[in-house]
Amino acid sequence: MTRASSLDDAYSACLNLCRSHDENFPVASFLLPAHLRRPVAAVYAFARIADDFADEPGRTPEDRLKCLADWRRRLRDCRRDHEAHPVFWALSDTLTSLRLPLEPFDRLITAFEMDVTKNRYASFQDLLFYCRHSANPVGELVLRICGEWNEERGKWSDDICTALQLANFWQDMAIDAPKGRLYVPQEDVKSMGLSEDSVLRGAASEELRELMAFQVDRTWSLFLRGRPLCDDVTPALRRELRFIWLGGTRILEKIQEQKWDVWSRRPKLKKRDWLGLVPRWILWRS
Repeated sequence: MTRASSLDDAYSACLNLCRSHDENFPVASFLLPAHLRRPVAAVYAFARIADDFADEPGRTPEDRLKCLADWRRRLRDCRRDHEAHPVFWALSDTLTSLRLPLEPFDRLITAFEMDVTKNRYASFQDLLFYCRHSANPVGELVLRICGEWNEERGKWSDDICTALQLANFWQDMAIDAPKGRLYVPQEDVKSMGLSEDSVLRGAASEELRELMAFQVDRTWSLFLRGRPLCDDVTPALRRELRFIWLGGTRILEKIQEQKWDVWSRRPKLKKRDWLGLVPRWILWRS
């Protein structure tokens, strides 16, 4: 990203980044009050670029780790010197004005480093550890930005964010396989008499469908456990959280509609899916 000439330009660059990427849920959308969109966009831009360092083609693992180390340095220094970088200028203002802790941002970078160095998870608990770094910090930061953070809401947020991360893993099975990444816990693969190679190749056998159905059911449980958050916050945040929750669970529904075959066709949310969620959003029941 080019150097920003003003704080407004820095925030505009972050907002533009939000609008230019296709995500499974709204980010800094019109559903949020206007004064909250800029800090949420700054958090998103920070995470989006770091994720690209870890994942986009064209870099060696060593280069990826160097980029992430520099990103962590910029994070720790940005309140003192943002170097006119759009993300860190906006983030510096957000950190200072809202008194946000650095720890959730640091956890995000740790997750991206894990993306570079780790491509297997022995157990579901290992996968949850990853989600505590990759997804849960985002939910915490959004709650803090909106002035909605407390311990109970934090637990609900962690459940929803973990579920969103897992839903994205199951959605992207065919994308991650060529990269050698397997997020289905190895203990589950073995318990169903499957090999890692068969899961990566994905011929959508009965056993593979059963494996995916198990992952989807477990992810549904997390969505349902975190659902009270969507009713417990103020209306300003409630609108966006409900739409995010509905978008995440719609991915699980699409996987089920495909009979748990995520290998031959990616269960991507299309415009008609989002339009179909509007009645559910309007008629939401607490």
